Amino acid sequence: MPLYLGLSQWSHAGWPGSLLSRGLKSTEHLADYARVFNTVEGNTSFYGMPDTQSLTRWAAMTGDDFRFTFKFPSTVSHQGRLGDNIAPAQAFIEQLTPLHHKLGMLMLQLPAACGPEQLDGLAHLLEALPDGFEVGVEVRHPAFFAKGEAERRLNRLLLERGVNRIIMDSRTVFAVAPATPALADAQQKKPRVPVHIISTGHSPVVRFIGNPDLPANTPFWQPWLPRLRGWLDEGKSVYLFVHTADNVEAPALAAALAEALGMTLPAFPGQIPDAQGSLF
Repeated sequence: MPLYLGLSQWSHAGWPGSLLSRGLKSTEHLADYARVFNTVEGNTSFYGMPDTQSLTRWAAMTGDDFRFTFKFPSTVSHQGRLGDNIAPAQAFIEQLTPLHHKLGMLMLQLPAACGPEQLDGLAHLLEALPDGFEVGVEVRHPAFFAKGEAERRLNRLLLERGVNRIIMDSRTVFAVAPATPALADAQQKKPRVPVHIISTGHSPVVRFIGNPDLPANTPFWQPWLPRLRGWLDEGKSVYLFVHTADNVEAPALAAALAEALGMTLPAFPGQIPDAQGSLF
């Protein structure tokens, strides 16, 4: 089964000349990105529904094996009670029709305020989603990391429905002093939750938040290698999303992880020499 490796975005001002070719419009970056990575976190959907024209264009810019992983809009995950948000969740999936054949995961990222009292609503929401889509749920409430009844109820719910519990690993961000503005910003915004490794569905999801100082990440990602290989050997699809504090170094960190897993990524389009031997 495949390993889907990607980043949290396909365009970044710091990537032209490395991951991306120089001189492209931001709307053209996805094609370069998709030549290297086979999935991406679609974070923009959290803030609003992508329009049909954009979805159709994104489908045309990616290969058949590419998988988009979109977050449910905040109107589903962060506003009101989950059990009352079935209609907007269904409407969101319907809106994604032009990309249904390239959807890898629908991610429900819940806020830290969403606790055990919402588990029944979560069950109703998950039950109401159409069949045929992989779904992942990311929790941040402390009760879901306390190894008590609330966490057991959550895990049972996800196991029964074959829904993936998304694993966030932000340890490396908080293992150092905030010596740069990027790290300071990351320590303010990124969740600091324990790493509970469990596969509740067919497609485990790991979101690895790294330090811009790439060697500092090695002791944190090396223990993941046997776990990732084990899931793949079990016949599971695995999603590994790589971030860094400011994401400038995220492509390089993802490439290092790929190499450690025995994968060979294509050359970054922005680093391919032209006929005169110079870089784009």
